[in-house]
Amino acid sequence: MAYRSVRIESLAFELPPHRVSSKAIEDELQPTYRRLGIPAGCIETLVGIQARRFWDDDKTNSGPPGRIGSCAARVARAAFEQTGRASELMARAGVVISTSVCKDYIEPSVAALVRGQLSLPADCEAFDIGNACLGFMNGMDLAAMWIEQRRVDVALVVAAESSRHVTRRTVERLLLPTSTMQDFKEALPTLTLGSGAVAMLLVHESLASTAHQLTGAVSLGDGASSTICLGTPDWMRTDAHKLLHNGVALAQRTWKRAEDTLGWSRDNLAQFICHQVGATHMATLFQKMELDLERAFLTYPELGNIGPAAVPLTLGLAVEAGRVRAGDRVALMGIGSGLSCMMMEVLW
Repeated sequence: MAYRSVRIESLAFELPPHRVSSKAIEDELQPTYRRLGIPAGCIETLVGIQARRFWDDDKTNSGPPGRIGSCAARVARAAFEQTGRASELMARAGVVISTSVCKDYIEPSVAALVRGQLSLPADCEAFDIGNACLGFMNGMDLAAMWIEQRRVDVALVVAAESSRHVTRRTVERLLLPTSTMQDFKEALPTLTLGSGAVAMLLVHESLASTAHQLTGAVSLGDGASSTICLGTPDWMRTDAHKLLHNGVALAQRTWKRAEDTLGWSRDNLAQFICHQVGATHMATLFQKMELDLERAFLTYPELGNIGPAAVPLTLGLAVEAGRVRAGDRVALMGIGSGLSCMMMEVLW
């Protein structure tokens, strides 16, 4: 899909206040580590994640709109306010798309809670879409298509993730005297999860005050790998080896499509903004695709795997750090459980 009229008007993000080190999690798991002979420091050694962020305890905000709804609404409001013309753009908002894996409730949608908290217009559609860690990019793609069609002129894509609950439940299960080394291996990716909230405001070029153009996207899937990562609100079970091997292979095929469709090459992209699982995945991906890892802005060491919020939040941090400059061709690259892969280009 190629886009001509879509601009990123603003990008707001929020990091949770509590930094939780991998060592702190391993300290809790010491009885299991001793029983199974797991060496201390293995989380950081295996995946390179030193810490992740947690919001305040979920129990402190259990009422409507809930933890996720509150974080999503707060960062969404920040995205509008960042433009300096929040009232105008909120009045013209045509759709809110939430892509959060985490949810406070089965219903209503997180997007509906955001629409309500921000008092957006009655004709502003609001719904959730989910595609694991790829969801935000899917939301951007859908919003861009609607803007190209002039179905809407202003679209908000938002994601808020909280990994405190699933991490706590995973630690509790691993502390059971019946837990095995296989249980630990399958649960290790869960212990890398982080939290964060991010919102992106996409607008038609006629309303834009920025030159940040979303130019196009390509995607591919691997249906044979649909069950190698399974998760619920309480647990996630992952075949890490297959996820790495099959995910990288899918990314290589998707890159070829991006070369053919978007005109990408290894030399004409200034920055690679990736969904990040950990050190091994990033290093293997860039080695196999012969890409320069120095042009990838890395967030996993301090933030872990933030799910669908990872790509836009990493983009925001890279811009803030001065790694993305006006005129840069920026590659957004994501892989989600299922498996699905999408690559998008932003001309900053």
